[in-house]
Amino acid sequence: MKNQQLVLTERPDGIPGPQHFSSVTTDIDLTPPQGHIAVKNLYLSIDPAMRGWVSLEENYLPPVAIGEVMRSITVARITNSNHPDFSEGDFVYGMFGWQEYCVADASFMVRKLDPELAPVSSALGALGPNGLTAYFALYKNGQIKAGDTVVISTAAGGVGSIAGQIAKLTGCTTIGLTGSDEKVALCSEEFSYDHAINYKTCGDIEAAIKELAPNGVNVFFDSTSGAIADAVYPCMAMHGRAIQVGTAAIDSWIPTPVGPRRDRYILTKRLNVSGFVLLDHMGDFPEALTQLASWYKQGNLNYRESVIDGLENAPLALTHLYEGINLGKQLIRLAD
Repeated sequence: MKNQQLVLTERPDGIPGPQHFSSVTTDIDLTPPQGHIAVKNLYLSIDPAMRGWVSLEENYLPPVAIGEVMRSITVARITNSNHPDFSEGDFVYGMFGWQEYCVADASFMVRKLDPELAPVSSALGALGPNGLTAYFALYKNGQIKAGDTVVISTAAGGVGSIAGQIAKLTGCTTIGLTGSDEKVALCSEEFSYDHAINYKTCGDIEAAIKELAPNGVNVFFDSTSGAIADAVYPCMAMHGRAIQVGTAAIDSWIPTPVGPRRDRYILTKRLNVSGFVLLDHMGDFPEALTQLASWYKQGNLNYRESVIDGLENAPLALTHLYEGINLGKQLIRLAD
């Protein structure tokens, strides 16, 4: 069997793009060894974390090696199984990479999906890593409770859109920061935000937040860092909680970027600032997924997908993600 793959050929200095990857075709034996499964990828997830994965900067996972298939979470269908818990035809979620086919150890991050519950692509977004990130970061790191004022950056994105709805379901006042008037409307009309700010056109971001949150921001859910975060920290309430979920606004950490210092706000407002990595919470996935699925079935959890067809378009979709072109979760579709 021939297998088309996208491999990393050059480390980017900043945002990765098509020039950093190459398409190769290899032979693959789809007869899995004991404990393994063979799968055909249906959807590939495009995530902000990928910029860190292709860089030599310090990260929570080792960098993708030059010449290696690009790391990616995917939804796939099993073509052959040599594992008692999985059967041919099952839909599964796993770290199968930017390629058409994969033979993988079924004990590592592989989860069976129920296509009757929701479209299987949702396992890469609202009912998968995006939803889980929003859920755990808000409840475990942010300790959100009814009455809190919560500010969320990248508010219309795959993670932010779910975070805003979870905070609202918990009884919080939600303020979304996003980069276009179209996304502002999406935040208000589909994702239940109380307020949404176009940070590109509002002028003074700090003043806009303070007007909407006169008593301060209790929880800051941040996927950006950079200038947006610099504007939020002065708005934090006493004993506020800031959660660093991503750093999408920083092109490169080599050399270390220099910006306003937040230490004085952390000290004087007694802020609790913590970093969030989803892999730290794998043991709690089943409980959280049950809750997310319940909200979805009740009609309380909306989500958007930006879908592009074709494996060859994955690198360009990653570039577009950082440019903010996508609305909701960015996916590459290889097959229905």
